Amino acid sequence: MRRHRPARGLMFLSPLVLWIFSHVSGAHGALPTTQKCDEALASPLPHTAFTSSSVFSNGYAPGYAKLNRRGGAGGWSPLDSDHYQWLQVDLGSRKQVSAIATQGRYSSSDWTTQYRLLYSDTGRNWKPYHQDGNIWAFSGNSNSESAVRHELQPGIVARFLRLVPLDWSEEGRIGLRIEVYGCSYWSDVINFDGQGVISYRFKVKKMKIIKDVIALRFKTSESEGVILHGEGQQGDYITLELRKARLLLQINLGSNQYGSILGHTSVTTGSLLDDNHWHSVVIERYRRNVNFTLDRHTQHFRTNGEFDHLDLDYELSFGGMPYSGKPVGGGRKNFKGCMESINYNGDNITDLARRKKLDTSSFRNLSFSCVETHSFPVFFNATSFLQLPGRANHDVISVGFQFRTWNSNGLLLFSNLDDGTLEVSLEDGKIKVHVNVSRASRNYLVDLLSGSGLNDGQWHAIRLVAKENFAMLTIDGEEASAVRSTSPLIVTTGGTYHLGGYFLQTLFPPSQRSFQGCMQAILVDDQPADLHAVEAGRVGAFENVSLDMCALLDRCMPNHCEHGGRCKQTGDSFSCTCDGTGYAGATCHTSIYEPSCEAYKHLGRSSDTYWVDPDGSGPLGPFKVNCNMTEDKVWTTVINNLPPKIGVTGSSRERRTVLQVNYSASMDQVTAITTSAEYCEQQIAYSCRMSRLLNTPDGTPFTWWVGRGSEKHFYWGGSAPGIQKCACGIDKNCVDPKYDCNCDADFRQWREDSGLLVYKEHLPVSQVAVGDTNRQGSEAKLTVGPLRCQGDNDYWNAASFTTPSSYLHFATFQGETSADISFYFKTSAPYGVFLENLGNTDFIRLELKSPLTVSFSFDVGNGPVELTVHSATSLNDDQWHRVVAERNVKEAVLQLDQTYRTSRLAPAQGHTRLELFSQLYVGKPASLTCQDSAAGGQRGFLGCIRALRMNGITLDLEERAKVTPGVKPGCQGHCTSFGMYCRNGGKCVEKYNGYLCDCTATAYDGPSCTRDVGGFFEAGTLVKYNFMPEAVAGASRDMKVVTHQLTPHEANLTKEEVAFSFSTSSAPAVLMYVSSKTQDYLAVVLRQNGSLQVRYNLGGLKEPFVIDVDQRNLANGQPHSLNMSRMDRRVSIQLDHYPPVSYSLPDASDTQFNLVKTLFLGKVFETGHVDPVVIERYNTPGFVGCLSRVEFNGVAPLKSALKTVTQAQVTPTPGQPDAQPAAPSPVSYQGKLVESNCGASPLTIPPMSAATDPWHLDKTDAEFPFNEERVIPDGVNRDSAIIGGIIAVVIFTILCTLVFLIRYMFRHKGTYHTNEAKGREESAAESADTAIIGTDNPETIDESKKEWFI
Repeated sequence: MRRHRPARGLMFLSPLVLWIFSHVSGAHGALPTTQKCDEALASPLPHTAFTSSSVFSNGYAPGYAKLNRRGGAGGWSPLDSDHYQWLQVDLGSRKQVSAIATQGRYSSSDWTTQYRLLYSDTGRNWKPYHQDGNIWAFSGNSNSESAVRHELQPGIVARFLRLVPLDWSEEGRIGLRIEVYGCSYWSDVINFDGQGVISYRFKVKKMKIIKDVIALRFKTSESEGVILHGEGQQGDYITLELRKARLLLQINLGSNQYGSILGHTSVTTGSLLDDNHWHSVVIERYRRNVNFTLDRHTQHFRTNGEFDHLDLDYELSFGGMPYSGKPVGGGRKNFKGCMESINYNGDNITDLARRKKLDTSSFRNLSFSCVETHSFPVFFNATSFLQLPGRANHDVISVGFQFRTWNSNGLLLFSNLDDGTLEVSLEDGKIKVHVNVSRASRNYLVDLLSGSGLNDGQWHAIRLVAKENFAMLTIDGEEASAVRSTSPLIVTTGGTYHLGGYFLQTLFPPSQRSFQGCMQAILVDDQPADLHAVEAGRVGAFENVSLDMCALLDRCMPNHCEHGGRCKQTGDSFSCTCDGTGYAGATCHTSIYEPSCEAYKHLGRSSDTYWVDPDGSGPLGPFKVNCNMTEDKVWTTVINNLPPKIGVTGSSRERRTVLQVNYSASMDQVTAITTSAEYCEQQIAYSCRMSRLLNTPDGTPFTWWVGRGSEKHFYWGGSAPGIQKCACGIDKNCVDPKYDCNCDADFRQWREDSGLLVYKEHLPVSQVAVGDTNRQGSEAKLTVGPLRCQGDNDYWNAASFTTPSSYLHFATFQGETSADISFYFKTSAPYGVFLENLGNTDFIRLELKSPLTVSFSFDVGNGPVELTVHSATSLNDDQWHRVVAERNVKEAVLQLDQTYRTSRLAPAQGHTRLELFSQLYVGKPASLTCQDSAAGGQRGFLGCIRALRMNGITLDLEERAKVTPGVKPGCQGHCTSFGMYCRNGGKCVEKYNGYLCDCTATAYDGPSCTRDVGGFFEAGTLVKYNFMPEAVAGASRDMKVVTHQLTPHEANLTKEEVAFSFSTSSAPAVLMYVSSKTQDYLAVVLRQNGSLQVRYNLGGLKEPFVIDVDQRNLANGQPHSLNMSRMDRRVSIQLDHYPPVSYSLPDASDTQFNLVKTLFLGKVFETGHVDPVVIERYNTPGFVGCLSRVEFNGVAPLKSALKTVTQAQVTPTPGQPDAQPAAPSPVSYQGKLVESNCGASPLTIPPMSAATDPWHLDKTDAEFPFNEERVIPDGVNRDSAIIGGIIAVVIFTILCTLVFLIRYMFRHKGTYHTNEAKGREESAAESADTAIIGTDNPETIDESKKEWFI
């Protein structure tokens, strides 16, 4: 037995609540607080206080079973050593018991190796000692002399103790000597008879209470009853009551008459509370924060509404509803049972009632001792049965009993009749009665079915009567709903009834064999069963039954299902339903979402809307954000509900207008984003007309904003904390230089102060208070943009361990019942310990045991457990690998790289709490010594560990590494793991906290070089790329060129690699033409019929070598892709997704492409030798459509040309927008070239379908968790569907006709002239790259799409 740490739940409340905790000392009545509760309680007792199930002989009597005593035979031994023996001690009165110790019988081979402890106030209705959610089995002795002591955590209060041996010495028999440790216990007890109520009158008529502490203990055998109640005339109330044997607390601190503020709050806890055992309750409230504790298990919650005070009138009543109050509604019963140690805000209610200081006039006979109820419960497990005798050869069956269970199925009663069988069973929570009688070659069958949901843990009563031609089944005494049968039936009883199980062989066996649960009030032939006689062995028989005890456990109390998971239980286990929570695992502990947009990017995801969970298994739930993956940054955007330019009028300094800014996530969730981000920003703008803002330079601000932590801020966007200025004041360009904000000049014209707030510790903006719009003509408009954050420091938080002895240490890991650990590692070492934390015997360790094996080991008190996963590839490959380990009360899981996974179920019985005390060591074992190192034992870790997260908290490895020898902050070499995400020839570039993909030398863009770069060509548009740049002084005035120069490529080629995609509706056309200074050329053209042709002329042939790639019409408006390569004479061409086809140049053909000169796209404009067929047949009027991802031998001519377009728009030459630069350039274009993706081929990386992609969200307003009620059933209204279909067809036909007419009317007009001019005016990109990425030209994109659809 191990000592447990106290619960930390009280941290939920404000520190001010510590004041009221001091008043709860009396709540536990007489529990000693000043002296140690460790007195020997059993040794001073007389022999008569000890009793037992049996005695081996007089010298082995139970009175000799005292620790370290040698009287008699040296201890107690029973007559038979089996599982039905017990030793009992009567302490004389109720005592506080804190520990128990055992010995074997003196100088013998008799001892007990394992036992259970039962306790009771009356010597009846025993309760087993519980620990870690189980009926606890104590470890006993291994010899006859040494004493083994166990501390009871928690302690118990009882008069009678009973030890039940479970196992004993193999060499002898059961032998016991015991000692019980504890101290005296006293408390005032009041017996409530279901009629009387104690009224605690307040000193004043109305009480306005901001804090409460209510504590009491109760026991009852009733499932319903009001324990306390108070109410006020304003609608406030507090009620604590039993409802269906569960404890229900209802609080209302106030609602308004309009119904917009609803203060009603209802919380339920516990079950099985009608077991006639003591239960302790503590309610601690400070304002809206409440701790609700039942039997040391605490729920924390906040009351609904906006009010903090509990307004009560006159009194608070205990034991029921007040008679002078409002009429009792809902049929509430008064409490019937016993209460003790009732305390309300420091007043001992039970003591005041004893001294007649309270009104107890409603009691007929007030008693200060507990009146015990007498029941004899029986507990069954999966191997139990109870056999009872009945009348034989009788023509009436009459049986009844009460039962409670969590199992939906089980055998309740079975009897072999004289000529048939009777079975009463529980099936799917319903009672089923089956009578089968065979007599005189006739078969009588009767089946009755009644009830539902009877496996709810409550007591349910069954009454069955069967006789000639009649049978009736009644559930819970409800005669009106009883099920009857008048089918032909003749019965003759057999005289024996089996309850809870039947394991004998019979001709007609029952449908089920066993039952898990409790029974009581058993009637056989209308006579109560004498279970005392059964216990004494005088009548009946039983096997593995616990008599006079209901040991049914509530395995959902406390609820181990986290994050809103729903707990379901059976007699021996529980399970969690995690649907709709955003979490998974046996206890709904592990988030199914990534912590940030940065993490999604490194899974290869693209920009989209995602659910993120920044603290993983922590208390923050998942929420939705927009992720924008740029080439070098990842932006996370959280939107708010404040409309842009929202008007504000009528505000003044004395009465400011406060605008609330609510986000798509809670403030705690948004704070988690800003805390881990590298940089955050939020745009804020104040448009004003005669409305001052900050009242600069030295006045008191009229307007301020509130950020994180409800702190006011008096600076504006573009400024910094502590500087009461706007952006224009910082830049010294305000409209009136006397002021530091444009609005402070108080002009009658509209002005604006705007800028970015970038101090992320202050973000996000939660409120803006506006205070100067009440004057005549004054007006203001406010805009608060979304919160945008970049990066994730937690994701890249890393440390490098450079020596085997280097390590980092952190505070002790707190993961008692639920622990998860995740991190990335990379190493070239074959083994090493990632982390370890130790306790007395408990520990937890994660380790690389070999180049192929990762190990997760721990001990929670049941012995060491180790899980290992084996990788198919080496783990010391200096690449990042991810490890995720989880351990909870249900299972342990180890996962490696989302590929390899192993798990192990926790034992059904045993310790469940992981208790650690040492520091957490990262990078080496906590137990490593010099001897271990010398012996080649456990070694420290060599390599990098990144993003170490434990129970949702990221450990700051970098900060600790800065001050730790042998450990360096950060870790390089990310490209070895993430370089695979740079596609299509993109190069991975290392960054300190990640990587980026350099797409410069590819025909792609985007964070992973997967976005096709393409352009729309009008008739006459061409792109020219010079492989051998020349002076361009004589070039056409319509040419735009870039002044940078590329290194000339190899002039003579023996191989070419060509790739591009296209989309067009016009033919013929030149797609690509490569010329030379000789007569060599390569042409890819569309013929008049739309088929694709490749023309090669490398010399040696009279005519060019022509390849008709496909006879289909490819000028069909659909995108098509071409990949072509040549090596010497072998040419390979792949069109779309068809298999590649190989061709061979004739033997007479040359294999060198000599003096390659120029590449043309869309049209040929060449002064040297050109293929005459291309010029005559295909060059006019030119290609009209889209080209995309064009590459030729590693050159991306179209991408370079589009950068030329952007640079020409951004930085035109002053005075001569179309003037030709003097410097040579490899790329130029003619005509109107507009960036578009209308010719893009299918994605290089096929996207996951929405059905299989757990991260994908449609662009809808779907909220999380998903509401199943929104799913549209299959049975859609067919008439509506038909009408809608007809309308859709008509509209589509009209639209197609209009599009065709518009296309025909404007087919010769240059629709891109205005677009390009607009692009010049609006584009403000810092570079050509950013200009292409951030295309701000919606008209251009729309026009491109128009060409595509037509």
